Amino acid sequence: MAADQKGKNTNGRILLLDDEQEFLELYEDLLAHLPSRPEVRTTNTGSRALAILDSEPVRLFLCDLKMPKMDGLQVLSIVRRKFPKLRTVVLTALHDEQFRSRAYALGVDMYWQKPASQQETKMFLECMESLLGRDPDTGFRGMQSKSLVDIIQLECLSQSSSVLKITHNATVGKIWIEHGELVDAEVEDLRGETAFHRILAWKTGGFESLPPEPQRERTIERSCNALLLEVAQAIDESAASHTRLLHQSPFSRLEKEEGLEFAVLTRIEDPDPIASRGLEEPRRMAEWTREALNQFRTLGDRLNIGEVQFVDAQGTQRNIGLGQCAESELCLGWKLDLPAIEVRERTKRILTKWGS
Repeated sequence: MAADQKGKNTNGRILLLDDEQEFLELYEDLLAHLPSRPEVRTTNTGSRALAILDSEPVRLFLCDLKMPKMDGLQVLSIVRRKFPKLRTVVLTALHDEQFRSRAYALGVDMYWQKPASQQETKMFLECMESLLGRDPDTGFRGMQSKSLVDIIQLECLSQSSSVLKITHNATVGKIWIEHGELVDAEVEDLRGETAFHRILAWKTGGFESLPPEPQRERTIERSCNALLLEVAQAIDESAASHTRLLHQSPFSRLEKEEGLEFAVLTRIEDPDPIASRGLEEPRRMAEWTREALNQFRTLGDRLNIGEVQFVDAQGTQRNIGLGQCAESELCLGWKLDLPAIEVRERTKRILTKWGS
């Protein structure tokens, strides 16, 4: 071991897989000296890496791609299935957009080309320290588990070229990046910086990386760092007011919705409603909402059609709209004479506004 393990934090244990012994020794030493002082384990085979993960708690798994017998993508595929909350990072010498897209599609948190300079090494180590300290149950899932600010910053720092597709409830946004520079953003009828700000305001959702589009018309001229700083400040400023709105009057924004008979807001996995209006027994409806959405999520997983965004249904007494907004679930009861398409559009609009 390149560094004394006394005082190391085993909750921050790192496992590094690479078939080059010199690389393993170099990065074992670099990672062991991160501020959080993690314990670093190394191995040069995929089978051994899986055995270690089966027998020991590991916080962060770094994996090379091109290896004999079992390559990195095969290992990552097994790891994501068996250890879905484990942080995973690709660290490779390969410069191939196809491999990069395939790795992200498997759910890796970061894709790094092996640093070639002192500055790149410094940025890489800072990102690893950040991953070790981040809660695995927050942020965006898909290719990575983090805030959108983190995702965009990493794409720009690594000078990548890609199209980021972000879904939030029923809304889809895209951000175009070319050689680490923001080129364009689009969501609904918005483009450019306005669309970028709208997308970056989302707190949760799904996320995937698409192949780059070099011919995309440029609508964003300001630097990535300038825009991200502006977005971060806006998020900080709105957080307090959003919290006050939730606790003081969660349904004040629904008062003018025509045709809305009741609404129930509840936290995910919690049967007790945060707030409700129009119902004498909101707890029963909250329990039904949670169960219904769980069943639709299970169905989505079985059919491999992705994350449930919202559900609308017609009944004999009223129409119902269900969906997830931020860390909560919302059930909306609409008048029976409201057309199905109106139920769908109004539910979608409320969920989008509520979660933004």
